[in-house]
Amino acid sequence: MTETTDIAAQIQDTISANDVVLYMKGTKSMPQCGFSSRVAGVLNYMGVDFADVNVLADEGIRQGIKDFSDWPTVPQLYVKGEFVGGCDIITEMTLSGELDTLFDSKGVSYDKDAANKIREANG
Repeated sequence: MTETTDIAAQIQDTISANDVVLYMKGTKSMPQCGFSSRVAGVLNYMGVDFADVNVLADEGIRQGIKDFSDWPTVPQLYVKGEFVGGCDIITEMTLSGELDTLFDSKGVSYDKDAANKIREANG
């Protein structure tokens, strides 16, 4: 197996083992870029239990996740093994209510009141 195959397998294992995974710069408690901070902040505020993977800690993962999803930027959110999107998409989905719908359909628990507060504050 090549290193690329190993990294793809590692990524697949991570997104299969966790309902919600955020590949980000930094960690959910200490994001290292504004976009990662925004997505982690939304998930934290909504009380979503999610695994965070710091791409800055591993160059292989940092490039590997971009190849895996065919998406050029980080952060990247996965829900129940499916790639959802990056910062702009998650922001739009949060404000439109689509993220709630996705979480509901996938059985991911979150604080509906917090989700509504985000929309009220940005409405």
